[in-house]
Amino acid sequence: MKNQILVIEDVPEMSELICLYMNNAGYECKSCETAEDAVKAMTEGYKPDLVLLDLNLPGMSGLEFLRYFRQYHKTTIPVIIVSARDADEDIITALGYGADDFVTKPFSPKVLAARVKAKLDRLSITEASVEETITFGPFTLYCNSCILKKDNVKIPLSTKEYEVLEYLVKNDGRPLNPESIYNHVWKNSYGDLTAVAVYIQRLRKKIEDDPANPKYINTMFGMGYRFDR
Repeated sequence: MKNQILVIEDVPEMSELICLYMNNAGYECKSCETAEDAVKAMTEGYKPDLVLLDLNLPGMSGLEFLRYFRQYHKTTIPVIIVSARDADEDIITALGYGADDFVTKPFSPKVLAARVKAKLDRLSITEASVEETITFGPFTLYCNSCILKKDNVKIPLSTKEYEVLEYLVKNDGRPLNPESIYNHVWKNSYGDLTAVAVYIQRLRKKIEDDPANPKYINTMFGMGYRFDR
């Protein structure tokens, strides 16, 4: 699965140019013209691997978004500021809020793509050295990054799908009833327990060779579900 690049830029021509070069470099782009649109996308489950952020945005500013992003999302995701503002104070403030790099407009798209690659390569090496991983069959669960890979290819999972899978895997060999899964993942003692069965079926379709005859997520009649490595 391609790395996801979130581009927050309010000038359509600039956004299109950045996305063109990112796509040519092998990345997949999502562009948002406002920080509010970006927040909404991530609230709905979008997970970027790197953010390219303009500072001069309508509504929520780039610096306000950066502060929000570092507070509520994974702190190791690189953020590169791409802005016409090049005053020392702007650069210092952005770096203080958690930006990883600062690129001044106008810029060379090829150089920007090279910086993106360098950040993602460095992140991959760093996370691999400290990441808690759990392996089963051809799959690896990266617990710090909340990522599942099969033979080093990322398997797309929603937040809830990941949380259900991680809970099952970390309780390998132990039967878990729907109530315990629901309580752990949804953080609620009351709710529609059929949601658990729905997510189990979704996970089976993504990790089982034959979802009707699962190898990993087994149904224990009268008891719930058990994960078997």
